[in-house]
Amino acid sequence: MSSSVGILGTGSWVPTRALSNEEIARRVTGASPEWIVRKTAIRSRRFAAAEEATSDLAVHAATRALRDAGLGVDRVDYLIVSTSTPDQPQPPTACLVQERLGAYGAACFDVNAVCAGFVHALVLARSLVADRPGTHALVVGADVYSRILDFEDRRTAVLLGDGAGAAVVGAVPAGRGVIEYEMASRGDAGDLIRVSAGGSRLPASAATLAEGGHFFRMQGRGVTELVLQEVPPFVDKLLARAGVDPADIAHVVPHQPNGMLLDELVRACGLTAAQTHRTVEEYANTGSASVPLTLDHANRAGRLSDGDLVLLLAFGGGMSFGACLLRWSGAASTPIASTQDG
Repeated sequence: MSSSVGILGTGSWVPTRALSNEEIARRVTGASPEWIVRKTAIRSRRFAAAEEATSDLAVHAATRALRDAGLGVDRVDYLIVSTSTPDQPQPPTACLVQERLGAYGAACFDVNAVCAGFVHALVLARSLVADRPGTHALVVGADVYSRILDFEDRRTAVLLGDGAGAAVVGAVPAGRGVIEYEMASRGDAGDLIRVSAGGSRLPASAATLAEGGHFFRMQGRGVTELVLQEVPPFVDKLLARAGVDPADIAHVVPHQPNGMLLDELVRACGLTAAQTHRTVEEYANTGSASVPLTLDHANRAGRLSDGDLVLLLAFGGGMSFGACLLRWSGAASTPIASTQDG
């Protein structure tokens, strides 16, 4: 059996409700549709319905990924959900997804590295599968940020949406799959992205609710400066260890923070020769879902060819950074017409 491990199938899902910039601007103090596009390139986003939670989106994306891989739920040995907006503090959202899927042979757990979490979970899944040949992992990135937005804060409220993406990980032909990866953290910059209340330090109370402690907060300028400082050498380190020139990268699938930062980052990393895949304009920043959702978009559009070098690149709260270099394996997926495929 091949010792190479890679992605066997992808899937994604976004809620039905689409919000235009015009609708968001009516809710967000100091924002206009023109300002949102100029600052972020975002034109719309999806918000979950009142009855939908993170696990619901995750189940849809996971089901599509399993179908794409041609794998039954009984073949899933590990089920990992990356999220920073779990259904509830306990149990793990992965266990809720397991119950809905009926994947009772899987070990289930969550990963929280915020927007970098899917890449971290994918790297972990690769190691688990490589250690036990013949096993499979189902990795899901899902977030419902619409529940923790402060619509009085235009710096964050216009940026985020809800979605889920998934990948099935297993053995692939020799020379394909994960080639190299890199992960890093900057805990000293943890205050740049945060939800302060609701944990053991600031348990939920009337006071934390009144102070808005449960809302998502971000220092946008500080995040941009740190990302542009840290990510280019981070990518250089990965490619040097893999023995790959930036010009050889065919596809970059990055986290989708906002369109302006993406443009700057691709230039700073010297990756302009690659095709950069984007969903930020249509779906905004979907947190941990952004990389797998965008990867699924590219896969189902037939843009990834067997043997292409694909760089997954993410960064998020913590601050956390993750990158994974793959040589793509297999034919393109069958397109699915519904816009809910992400």
